[in-house]
Amino acid sequence: MKPNVERIVLRENFNISRVVKGSWQLASDHSGVGSEAAIEDMFAFVDSGINTFDCGDVYAGVEELIGKFIKERKRRNGHADDVKVLTKYIPDFSELATLDKQDIGLVIDRSLKRLNIEKLSMVQLGWWSYESERYLETMEWLSEFKDEGKIEQIGLANFNTETTQKVLNTGVDVVTAQEQYSILDNRAEKTYVNLCLENNISLLCYGTVAGGFLSEKWLGRPEPVEPYENRSLRKYKLIINDIGGWELFQEILKVLKAIADKHSVSITNVATRYILERPAVAAPLIGARNLDHLDDNLRVFSFELDNDDYRILNTILDQKTPLVGDVWDLERDKDGRHGSIMKWELHSEQD
Repeated sequence: MKPNVERIVLRENFNISRVVKGSWQLASDHSGVGSEAAIEDMFAFVDSGINTFDCGDVYAGVEELIGKFIKERKRRNGHADDVKVLTKYIPDFSELATLDKQDIGLVIDRSLKRLNIEKLSMVQLGWWSYESERYLETMEWLSEFKDEGKIEQIGLANFNTETTQKVLNTGVDVVTAQEQYSILDNRAEKTYVNLCLENNISLLCYGTVAGGFLSEKWLGRPEPVEPYENRSLRKYKLIINDIGGWELFQEILKVLKAIADKHSVSITNVATRYILERPAVAAPLIGARNLDHLDDNLRVFSFELDNDDYRILNTILDQKTPLVGDVWDLERDKDGRHGSIMKWELHSEQD
């Protein structure tokens, strides 16, 4: 018997599953997954209880793919009201200083058309550089589109504490904040979590399993060297390097494995459950190309971590070297080790 997927109410009449299906892995420039297979997989996720998808206007082909699924779900079921799609608006770095409300409106209308829906469940704003404070105007424009009935809720993606507070000062209702947050990367706990708790903001967490590093696959394995299989592994290997290196990471995996065996689950389940139980967290994002790990992902709802689990986890996690800065500060340095692997002109790369 499969465990029931937990749900969480974020605002009145707005709730999501406590695991969100990430969709970056389905981008046409990343996976090459066939559309028919991907659509059937989406049916299986929703039918299992994971009815919330995360995507972005800059994920090549993903909004269109989810739109095909929504159209087919309406055809088979008569409606697709049980599906929540949390999309993003991430203007290119070169556009930050010049975009206006009309530009944003065009993107909103395009997302509506791609997704085959009349109102976007959520738009999350991502912003490359704080040097341009046009994100404040942009959030106000998004709020106006909400008032016009095109958007249900508004969130942020990869904003730090200071800039999130500036957004809150405008009076815009920020429902969610999407941030990198894992057993390895707990920068959110410095100041960001408290800000969320104080302002009724719920965290959507990506990187929870560090691109797959937090799994049995890497336990006892030699340290990988470049070139890595994909950008995701390179990204999270940098985090492993910065918190203390491969040897410490292996010790963390051993502790996770011991806890996993105790609960008859996987290392990935324990790493995910840990974040699911953190304050202010609504849901982790689980990246999935297909159904291979769906049953395993559902087991995150089959157990809870106990005091002994936290005791032995904290003993090893206390040995990490703290990461520098607030959430996503390292990645925002365009020329730094972390920022240099980002794609800063995602719209123009698709054109």
